[in-house]
Amino acid sequence: MSFIEWIKQPWPWYVAGPLIGLTVPTLLIIGNKSFGISSSLRHICAACLPANIPFFKYDWKKEAWNLFFVTGIFFGGMIAINLLANLDAIQINPKLAAELSGYGITDYSSLMPKQIFNWQSLISVKGFLLIVVGGFMVGFGTRYAGGCTSGHAIMGLSTLQWPSLIATCCFMVGGFIMANLVLPFILSL
Repeated sequence: MSFIEWIKQPWPWYVAGPLIGLTVPTLLIIGNKSFGISSSLRHICAACLPANIPFFKYDWKKEAWNLFFVTGIFFGGMIAINLLANLDAIQINPKLAAELSGYGITDYSSLMPKQIFNWQSLISVKGFLLIVVGGFMVGFGTRYAGGCTSGHAIMGLSTLQWPSLIATCCFMVGGFIMANLVLPFILSL
């Protein structure tokens, strides 16, 4: 098996989990930095829009490493999708496939079901709720919680921050409610 074929395979949790987990002590040891992605938008706004808005008046240059980190994630994703793309159909659990087919979702040829995530669905109530309203709520929730799921669950919990525990529990409860109550309702529209 070649290196490319080996790296394309799903990595088991006991390899991927510790690798993700090791980013926290690495960032803390190297430069006393916190892992988080959502704050990078604030840094970009502070760098590009030097207005008199108090929220953006801080030394964003101290956080320039975070912008390089996010840029690396973007280009890493571009490299991965072009060099490591799996052209096979997405495999999902047969029970989930049966449930989704009841909502008219049967195309698993890409990461997102094409019956929902396409330009035409933006003009439907279902598509607008899922794409526009859902996107707004994720952005608002991230800002309101003071960080995203990765920042709170990976960095916040590992540094024993009480607000991160509360935020992570709320993320989980919200996810369960969305997946089991709200999403079936929206998909049935």
